[in-house]
Amino acid sequence: MQSTPDPLTVLVVDDEKGIRDGSERIISRMDCHVLTAKNGEEGLDRIAKNDVAIVLLDLKMPGIDGMEVLKKIQGMERDILVIVITGFATIETAIEAMKRGAYDFIPKPFEPDQLRIVVNRAREKIQLKKEAQNLERQRRQTLADLGMEQSRIRTIIDSLPTGIVVTDAEARVVLMNPVFRRQLNLETGVEIGAEISAYISDGELCRLIGEISSGCHVDFDDIPSVEFSVGEDRFLMARGRPVLGERKQCLGAVVTIVDITNMKVLDRLKSEFVAKVSHELRSPLSTIHEQLALVINDLMGQLSESEEHLLSRAKEKTQGLISTIGDLLDLSRIESGSTQQEPKPVQLEELLGNIVDFLGTRAKNKNQKLALEAPDEPLPTIKADPLALESIFGNLITNAINYTQEGGAVTVQVDTTGIHLRVRVADNGFGIEERYLDKIFDRFFRVKNDKTRFITGTGLGLPIVKGLVEALKGRISVESEPDKGTTFTVLLPVD
Repeated sequence: MQSTPDPLTVLVVDDEKGIRDGSERIISRMDCHVLTAKNGEEGLDRIAKNDVAIVLLDLKMPGIDGMEVLKKIQGMERDILVIVITGFATIETAIEAMKRGAYDFIPKPFEPDQLRIVVNRAREKIQLKKEAQNLERQRRQTLADLGMEQSRIRTIIDSLPTGIVVTDAEARVVLMNPVFRRQLNLETGVEIGAEISAYISDGELCRLIGEISSGCHVDFDDIPSVEFSVGEDRFLMARGRPVLGERKQCLGAVVTIVDITNMKVLDRLKSEFVAKVSHELRSPLSTIHEQLALVINDLMGQLSESEEHLLSRAKEKTQGLISTIGDLLDLSRIESGSTQQEPKPVQLEELLGNIVDFLGTRAKNKNQKLALEAPDEPLPTIKADPLALESIFGNLITNAINYTQEGGAVTVQVDTTGIHLRVRVADNGFGIEERYLDKIFDRFFRVKNDKTRFITGTGLGLPIVKGLVEALKGRISVESEPDKGTTFTVLLPVD
């Protein structure tokens, strides 16, 4: 007689008591043991003391936010499925959480049926994974059951809610599950065995799968994911990993595909909302700013020191709001894909030289050394929008100058890895604590301490840089140590 499995433990981490209590009532009726936590610290403590299988995690909480909690859970080497809870304004963070290993997401406000569906889906995956592990143990016990186990594993793969396709070393498809067929609108009778391009029309994804299959990414953990569309109203996200043999040779690739249409729709609605509000605010703020300037000029010499200070501060704050609105509009244009001008051949070391020369005066005013290091041989030309490149590296170098002390040094290095041009912007300035490194590309986030609180800014420069780099099919990363400096690295594909 088969024993009934023990109830799974589900942890709800949310700073809203109503969400915690409501989720506990619903999930406890699903044969699950439910724990709750009102913040990230308490949630991590619950995980450490209990055998938690599923975590419902709010992304925006005081103290340790959801992204940092997710990172710590990933580092525990425990089989915990994380379902992120996201609001309307945090959908881009939810997408980032999915890329970093979150299993699923549920948007606020949600109905009880939505919560049951997403928890059941996670529970089914856990059960399927346990069954797969049991099958693997049985395979090791006896070779006589090998055929049966392969059949069961195939059944499990066919039952997964995620699309799966497996290729050999020549990028020929050797396995695909029914979900993949449905996602790509393939006919039921389509045979396996052809190259991946026969099943997927997106060129970028086919190229990445070909690279993974041939072993180009065996030594890399940060294999990029690819978002692509199927028709006008469906969006999918693919992630691939190499399949390795006993001697670490690459045998092919396994690719998982999830449907992110709902997240894309919410993201578009958010961007349209931001753009509309920004347009409505910019005009009156500009008028107020101009009128304040006129008042200050007309009453020059007639105002007391305190009155002049108040008007000057008001003028400064309105200018800051206008800058913030401009940055928000830039982000909306980046997300909509309307920022890129016609790509042109660019000699990157020449462009960087012009930026370094232009910002040299600002560095000199702080007694800083600003230098460009480039190889003697000409670097490959890249084809890109020059204005986007100027915005990327202008922002990074300006930040390095602003966040480096008087008499410090900022170095811009450019070289090639073969398939990428690599640019490092390094300084020996204030640096960033490790706990903030995952947040610096979030909108409006700024590191504030005794050394940086007087530095003005909108907190949108780095999100704009990241958006432009990704629009150019590149990658950006950061390394930093407090009081020793920061290095931003940008990789751009060679034309």
